[in-house]
Amino acid sequence: MPILPIVTYPAPILEQPCAPVTTFDRELARLLDDMYDTMLAADGVGLAAPQVGIAKQIAVIDVGDEHGRIELINPVILEARGEEVDVEGCLSFPGLFGEVPRAKFVNVRAQNRRGRSFTLSAAGFLARALQHEIDHLHGVLFTSKVIRYCDLEELEG
Repeated sequence: MPILPIVTYPAPILEQPCAPVTTFDRELARLLDDMYDTMLAADGVGLAAPQVGIAKQIAVIDVGDEHGRIELINPVILEARGEEVDVEGCLSFPGLFGEVPRAKFVNVRAQNRRGRSFTLSAAGFLARALQHEIDHLHGVLFTSKVIRYCDLEELEG
């Protein structure tokens, strides 16, 4: 699969709300596969369609847990509980990291590549990744939620 170019800030597409997906076809399946390969090649754990220049409600996530590859189309957070602060980065902001408060637990409804609805409950790192990618689909960047920026030496130490 081709590796897609990742859009970096300040590209306007990163701050615009994305349109819902209404067509579930081979083109969508190919895009999901390309996005997943692009995310892995960039050493990321999530990638949203606007990060590859497409203003559609599509995201892929793989945090390396038992859920494996997660494809989200038209996702909605149904429930969010608790709060924790942790460090986040973003493939559209290379080298930038910051502490971001997020819900500890989320329940998300989305569609798969065939258009079938599913729900996913998550806590911890997966919950954080889901919120980060869903924010992208609404034009919300993690930098708007950072309470403190971190440098690379601080993260490695």
